[in-house]
Amino acid sequence: MSTHHHGQISKITAAGLLVTLGIIYGDIGTSPLYVMSAIVGTKTIHADVIIGAMSLVVWTITLQTTIKYVVFTLRADNKGEGGIFSLYTLVKKAKVKWLVFPAIIGGCCILGEGIITPPISVASAVEGLRLIPRFADLHTIPIVIAIITFLFFIQQFGTKFIGKFFGPVMLTWFITLGVVGFMGLCQNFTVLKALNPYYGINLLINHPGAFWLLGSVFLCTTGAEALYSDMGHCGRSNIRISWIFVKTMLVLNYMGQTAWLISMDGKTLDGKNPFYAIMPEWFLPVGIGIATVATVVASQALISGSFTLINEAMRLNFWPKVGIKYPSDAKGQMYIPSINWLLYFGCVAVVLFFKEAKNMEAAYGLTIILGMIMSSRLLGFFMRIKKYPKIFIYSFIVLYIIVETAFLVALLEKFPKGGYITLMIALVLAGVMACWYIAKLIRQRYTDVVPLTTYTQMLCDLSSDPSIQKYATHLVYMTSANDPLTIESKVIYSILQKRPKKADIYWFVHVDVMDEPYRMDYKVTHIADEDIIRVDFKLGFKVAPRVNLMFRRVVEDLVKAKEVDITSRYESLNKNNIIGDFKFVVLEKFLSYENDLPFFEKMVLNVYFFLKKYSLSEAKAFGLDSSSVKIEKFPMIIKPPKGLNLHRIH
Repeated sequence: MSTHHHGQISKITAAGLLVTLGIIYGDIGTSPLYVMSAIVGTKTIHADVIIGAMSLVVWTITLQTTIKYVVFTLRADNKGEGGIFSLYTLVKKAKVKWLVFPAIIGGCCILGEGIITPPISVASAVEGLRLIPRFADLHTIPIVIAIITFLFFIQQFGTKFIGKFFGPVMLTWFITLGVVGFMGLCQNFTVLKALNPYYGINLLINHPGAFWLLGSVFLCTTGAEALYSDMGHCGRSNIRISWIFVKTMLVLNYMGQTAWLISMDGKTLDGKNPFYAIMPEWFLPVGIGIATVATVVASQALISGSFTLINEAMRLNFWPKVGIKYPSDAKGQMYIPSINWLLYFGCVAVVLFFKEAKNMEAAYGLTIILGMIMSSRLLGFFMRIKKYPKIFIYSFIVLYIIVETAFLVALLEKFPKGGYITLMIALVLAGVMACWYIAKLIRQRYTDVVPLTTYTQMLCDLSSDPSIQKYATHLVYMTSANDPLTIESKVIYSILQKRPKKADIYWFVHVDVMDEPYRMDYKVTHIADEDIIRVDFKLGFKVAPRVNLMFRRVVEDLVKAKEVDITSRYESLNKNNIIGDFKFVVLEKFLSYENDLPFFEKMVLNVYFFLKKYSLSEAKAFGLDSSSVKIEKFPMIIKPPKGLNLHRIH
């Protein structure tokens, strides 16, 4: 990221605060739609339980969202960027290998959340229509599916235009929350005593079964992870300032709902939603309209966040290479068709399976708390790297182990009621990420690299051999060898033996993914003047590796510096200053049957190559122009079978 851009998002401006409202707070901002009704459920309402639960809601938002995320996690910024993968790139420096797994699990849990959040938010909003007598028996499933279909369909066109309305929509939403909540609170100001943590602690200690309410209380802090994930779009300062307003409006609304619930002491909800119950009757249709639009904005932000997450996962080698489109010139805006439709079908399946928001509440929260636990593990290591006082680090870890473990245990009760669905989705995604990552390590371990100096003279001789027909003026190989003075043996085999490839200049191009988000540097090594050149790209984990464009720019720079002559070596073309042709060669491996591998490695590589079949080719993943690319397939023989007792007979 440029320092200019980083400086801009760090400034607190009215426009910045408005954008922050539109992007960051959709998920946590729509939670008042279902939190209090989830806490009460079908049980009889008891005033002391409601006050205790409200106290737990206030202090959950304070501990999880305000203290953990707004105060501490936002400090873990990677050149202005946030999110669990950004945090992982910061703690990688600790050289603790297993930290990759909290990052993978946390990332998958956030993706799993993307499948349940749009259905529960939209369903909660639309079901408010049933409170209008005319629509009392309304079948909401088709409406919810229609809204979700529209939401995912418009992704391919980009959201630059409608994105302008996100901020104003969410501002209207939060003002509505605060005003309606305050009107409800005016009925009974005694509920303000719930701000005292005593009532929450007292409820947990003295009321049997109250501990399990934590599973529903936790829903008030879903979306806290989004504050951190979207830091690059809005900036830390804008998030912190706007959170004061957002939290005030949320607490006012929860207090208004609490006041109404206390007036229902001894009764049951009987299908009513406290969120809509505190609205004046004349305002109800308007309130439902605002709520529906707000849930669409919240879902949109979550979908965009999922695209960003998968893009980072691909660059960090956690996810198969898939196609990315850039539908508009808005910064950071991308569209990943495969993820879009994966999330869409997941959302529709959730709506059809659970049918109503109150049933979805049972599946909601389990993956989110797991994601939060994983980010806490990484955050502890970040504090250690930054040399925070040890007493502070241990206090932080102990506090959040207690708080988040309590939520996890309470949420496990939801596992048989539907929690297993989001957990299974997250586990499948984590399996894909783990396989992709481990397979890369196995391949690296068995990749045969050789010193380039051993073959330098051979390549120079081949380049000037008049008896061999020229293959290309400039022959460019993508290489995974990290050291500029080494090369994979397969590349040498391809040039010298597969079919001798004579070229005037051999280029070896290597892409290194760096731990900084927006770094774009390159380094040139002249292995043999005018014959062999190595280019190393150092690209941030948020930068798309458009090697075709980047390589062209490098060549232009080298020509300007008179380090290389790229005019054609054919006499007639050279005379007219025609640029020589460039040919890219990409080596793609497939798993040979001639392997004697341990069972686990064989299984991982089989899954890896199966996924690779359905992912982008290496050429497309590197953004290479298909007209000038040659794909060569090589069998990946890691461990040939031993003891081949073959005898010659005469």
